[in-house]
Amino acid sequence: MDEIQRWATGTDLTDGVAERLMARLVELQAATDRSVHLCLTGGRIANRIYSAFADLVEGSGLDTSRVELWWGDERFVPTEDPDRNAGHTLAILARTLQVTPAHTHAMSAADGVTDNEASALTYAKELGDTVFDICLLGMGEDGHVASIFPNHPSFEETTHTVIGVNDSPKPPSSRISLTVPTLSRSREVWFLVSGAEKADAVARAYAGDPTLPGGVVRGRERTLWIVDRAAGAGLPHHECTF
Repeated sequence: MDEIQRWATGTDLTDGVAERLMARLVELQAATDRSVHLCLTGGRIANRIYSAFADLVEGSGLDTSRVELWWGDERFVPTEDPDRNAGHTLAILARTLQVTPAHTHAMSAADGVTDNEASALTYAKELGDTVFDICLLGMGEDGHVASIFPNHPSFEETTHTVIGVNDSPKPPSSRISLTVPTLSRSREVWFLVSGAEKADAVARAYAGDPTLPGGVVRGRERTLWIVDRAAGAGLPHHECTF
């Protein structure tokens, strides 16, 4: 089932998502003895959410040793390149989250790795049949999610769980991405979108436009559209507003 959560501004969304994510992770941990699997997205909004989330860890009841981190996509650039998603995110989360190699599944950087296709195969082996409890996704103005773009080979049907993406419409051109089937085996998918420039893509994706990656990725149990007022301008208005 698709649910909509509207926030007045991008700042409100940032704080609200951080609080909701913390509460949901604590809730999931209370229901199981295993680790909870969280798939992360990159970008400015996401990093602001992670910063607010890190501030909430102390006293939250979250067992940080039972959170495994994955990534939905990555720019295939050297480790120290500022375009790389994992570097920014880990620097933020490591302030308060227990980040260990065994529970931190970053995609390979370009240092010393043959190519992004080989890195995708390595990540697919590491991923195995893991199911994400929560998968966080941003969305572009064109309706792309992770590094799956409309009218691009990355959006073609595939049996692969992870792919190398070349000639990306957005720089850098070389990337690694989970595929649509992999993203859609998540128990919950949370779309995090801010800005009026994305309102059309959000409305089309929410309606299930099959020409947009965002229109076909859905969580197996729940799909949340968490938007600010501008990005959600074209969405139905019968849902709760925060």
